[in-house]
Amino acid sequence: MNTAYQKFTLGSVLTEEQQHFFNRNGFIHFKDFIKPETVNDIIKASEEVQKNWIAGAVEKVNGVPIKYGKDLDGTPIVQRFAFINQHSPLLHEFTLDPRLQVLLSLTGPGARLGTNEKDGMVFNHYVNAEQSSFTQMGWHTDGLRDIFHGQKLNPMLNVGIHLSTLKPKNGGLRILPGTHKQNLYQMLFRKKYFLDNEADANEVAIVPTAGDLTIHDGRLWHRVAQSSVTGEESRRRVIYIPIIAGKYEPKTADSPTAFYQRFAALVK
Repeated sequence: MNTAYQKFTLGSVLTEEQQHFFNRNGFIHFKDFIKPETVNDIIKASEEVQKNWIAGAVEKVNGVPIKYGKDLDGTPIVQRFAFINQHSPLLHEFTLDPRLQVLLSLTGPGARLGTNEKDGMVFNHYVNAEQSSFTQMGWHTDGLRDIFHGQKLNPMLNVGIHLSTLKPKNGGLRILPGTHKQNLYQMLFRKKYFLDNEADANEVAIVPTAGDLTIHDGRLWHRVAQSSVTGEESRRRVIYIPIIAGKYEPKTADSPTAFYQRFAALVK
């Protein structure tokens, strides 16, 4: 599918053109959502949470496994934070940005930011180094969660706030436009979940500038491509917050680890 890649500007409401682009392709890209100084503040906040979690040997947050790895100098880092908004006043405050409420209309009535559901605000920190344990993620859809839970497939969008400026060689998010309209069989079997990392002839590379915001439909097939460069140039950070509808299902410290999260070991 040929998709004319466009970058939009987010205003106080979504325009008809923006809504149409998202409905057709299952994703949309907004430029300059946050300023460079806000990007830096968010990264600093994540480093503070990282310091606390490493010191406390935190393995799970609300039942969600935390993924650790090694930085370029061999020091331990957190490579995938879950519910980081619950552990940082600044990131909690960020979720209250009224502009994020504008995005709820893409899902419809009953939509909300899932700050206390699913995995909450997820902070991913990728670095392509010899000791890194988190450099890519195979093809998957986010809708698999509801299926594993035996639930109705509820609408879910993933809002990405990009904290790194990328070029295609840096890897990053790759999506198959239009696959949010696929049937259940295609959602389950079009790709081998997480095992298949191969590029697809129809994939589109999301190439953000630090401060950009993207949204993709959870039913859309997507992957995280590995950087073709190594070292500091490969470093990339991104936040994801889900927009969800349906029954409110907050997680707590007593929440069990979901079955699908056992696939986490397949992410390298």
